[in-house]
Order: sequence, then structure tokens, then C-alpha cells
Amino acid sequence: MRYDLVIFDNDGVLVDSEPISNRLLAAYLTEIGHPTSYEDSIRDYMGSAMHRVHDLVRERTGRRLPVDFDDVFHGRVFAAFERELEPVVGAVDVLEKLAADGVPYCVASSGSHERIRVGHRKTGLDRWFDDGRIFSSQDVGRGKPAPDLFLYAAERMGVAPERCAVVEDSPLGVQAAVAAGMDVFGFTAMTPAARLVGATRLFSDMGELPRLLM
Repeated sequence: MRYDLVIFDNDGVLVDSEPISNRLLAAYLTEIGHPTSYEDSIRDYMGSAMHRVHDLVRERTGRRLPVDFDDVFHGRVFAAFERELEPVVGAVDVLEKLAADGVPYCVASSGSHERIRVGHRKTGLDRWFDDGRIFSSQDVGRGKPAPDLFLYAAERMGVAPERCAVVEDSPLGVQAAVAAGMDVFGFTAMTPAARLVGATRLFSDMGELPRLLM
């Protein structure tokens, strides 16, 4: 393995949550008077922290979202996770391979700690991620595309940025990894390759990842 740390994004990379959360986000925004399609949500918000939703809506409409927006949205998402969420196909095999080879890994997600843990418990991925391997945009001042979260994760794991590989499926995440000075492997299962500009390598099947990391 040519890296000392593999940093995974969570939504869309480890858990197949992006279709669920973007469907619900588009529906909720539309419900409260901000017409948004599923495709709009994927384009504008996939891979971002919640503050981006607030910022873009205010920028575009001049109106603030309701004060309880995040709580209502997360309640809907967590309920849907309990019904529908599954791990990304092949993710468990990758984690098993890294663990067997003794390669350090962690998750660095735009989602909250609660969202990460809810998803991991539902999918069984919690066995692979103790508290010391979980990092959230809540831990830093700026979410992706700023490099802060990835740099924070690397620092906490004791690895220099240039020795890290990031696995991402969103344009914002790729930008953040590049800004952090890390190699980034763009997962194109859901995101068109053309949107992951700057990725070191692109791949569409999680089974390909271990070979690419060698």
C-alpha cells in the first residue's frame, strides 16, 4: 500500500444514502416554498454540510430557512435510513481488506456525528469505525470544499497529508481533498466522471479500489 491512511467520505461511498437524503431534501425544500428537484439537490448539495443548504437558499431567494429546518430534515432522513439504508456494494470488502493488511483508515464526512452513527448502526458498518476513526464537519469551522476536515482527520490520525488517500464521490469532496494536498479517488457510481474534476483516479466499482490504492 502506497498510502499511510485511507480517508473515506461516508454518504455515497460507505453507505448508499445519497438517493435517500437528496430525495427527502428536494421534497422538503419544495414543501416549504423552494421548488427543488431531485436532480437539483444532487447538483447543488451532494457532499455538502447543512450550512450550504441554508446559504444557497438565502443567496437565491433572500429568505432564511425555518429555524427547525435541520431537525425536521434529519428526523425524516433518520426514519428513512431505518427503513431503507444499505451499505454501498463492496464497501465491507474494502474495509476487510484494509483491516487485514493493517492499513489505517477513517471516515471524514460532511454529515453530523449523529447522522454518521445512525447510518453505520443500520448498515453494520459500526463494527469498523470506533469513535477515533470518525470525523465530521461539526469538528471544524468550514465544511467541504474547504480542506479543513481532511486536514483535521489526517492530523488526528497522525499522518502527513501527502501520505493520505481520500475516497470521494462528490465534486465538493474532490475539491477539498485536492486543496488538502491529498490524492483523491473519485467514485463514479452515482456521480458523472466529468463532475469529479481534479481526482487522481476515477473508478465505478468499489471492488476496484484496493488495487488502485496499491
